[in-house]
Amino acid sequence: MQSMVRWRTPTVQFDDPFQVLIATVLSARTRDANTEKASRQLFARFPTPQTLGRARVRTIERLIKPAGFYRVKARHVKALSLQLMHDFQGVVPDSKELLMSLKGVGSKTAGCVLVYAFKKPAIPVDVHVHRVFNRLGILDTRFPEDTEGALESLVPRKRWLEVNHLSVLFGQTICLPRNPKCKECMLSAQCPHVISRTQ
Repeated sequence: MQSMVRWRTPTVQFDDPFQVLIATVLSARTRDANTEKASRQLFARFPTPQTLGRARVRTIERLIKPAGFYRVKARHVKALSLQLMHDFQGVVPDSKELLMSLKGVGSKTAGCVLVYAFKKPAIPVDVHVHRVFNRLGILDTRFPEDTEGALESLVPRKRWLEVNHLSVLFGQTICLPRNPKCKECMLSAQCPHVISRTQ
């Protein structure tokens, strides 16, 4: 039986593991508000891998257009749905290895599904997580994949869900990519980014 844990970002929430998976795919290089609109339009018509797998690509494109790169993403989510049906009887797997066996599902997407759909420990590293830990000087990693491995070694497994949630929220609201809100940050006194700007 699949868990029905709610996936939350500031603007997007879905209960079903399949919808978490597809929404995460649609979110690539897309703002939350656009991901929400595209996902809601798509799931209103095609809420399951069975229905999405049978959908016409042009129909999917029209529904997910707000997400950007909609032609590529439409083919991708249809193929993903068909693979779920063929290899997993339409059930989203709940292990990282099996999730990453799905075409186009990388470590970050697999981690998001584990965290938001199944409440299983993982640290999916998005741009926010990567930026926060490097900007604070906690890590010195070049790529998100390196950040993920470093955090998994650094943080006790029982804290992975908490670290993921807090660092994403922190990166979305305080430690912004441009114009970070350093005056509101409780870590600013120790932050190398702030210190280097004041020297």
